[in-house]
Amino acid sequence: MSAQPRRAYTPAEYLAHERTSDHKSEFFAGEVYALAGGSEQHNLISGNVHASFHSQLRRRQCTVYPSDMRVYIPHTGLYTYPDVSVVCGSALFQDIHRDTLLNPTVIVEVLSPSTENYDRGKKFQNYRTLDSLEEYIVIAQDAYHIEHYIRQANNQWLLEEFDDIGDTLSITAIDCTLAMRDVYEKVIFEEPEGTS
Repeated sequence: MSAQPRRAYTPAEYLAHERTSDHKSEFFAGEVYALAGGSEQHNLISGNVHASFHSQLRRRQCTVYPSDMRVYIPHTGLYTYPDVSVVCGSALFQDIHRDTLLNPTVIVEVLSPSTENYDRGKKFQNYRTLDSLEEYIVIAQDAYHIEHYIRQANNQWLLEEFDDIGDTLSITAIDCTLAMRDVYEKVIFEEPEGTS
């Protein structure tokens, strides 16, 4: 006896469900993927980044969104929820609900053990198709480490890495800085098992 094929969902069905659901899910190629909740470190880091950007951009024509703002990537059909996204200029939305952003300028993802490869790989590959995206920031939650990808004029991406608590990133696209000390404020790293 053969297994029944899984039903493919349409984007409209996904959005209708997502707008009434208690939890967030990604959507890609007819499949819906539930997103797990974040750890304390994950929540602290994403909150710290959001707070830092918000304070720097308050009186400017840029808007900072937390992880509840969905982003749609038209070239690939991915619907996802970055940990932090920033738009400078007018935010463009998919429809009148204004809950699905189309033109982020900067995206920040905080790595989790279960999503680390995806955030650096396929997800970033999807993000790179957004013409509006100028910088992509990936932040470790288990060590002082930030990867900062910057789109170049030839559509290549330049990588900068930061590992020192005294480091500060310059995010040129939104004319902001991000101090490692602020990103990791109140974050306590868990000791590996077997150490004391």
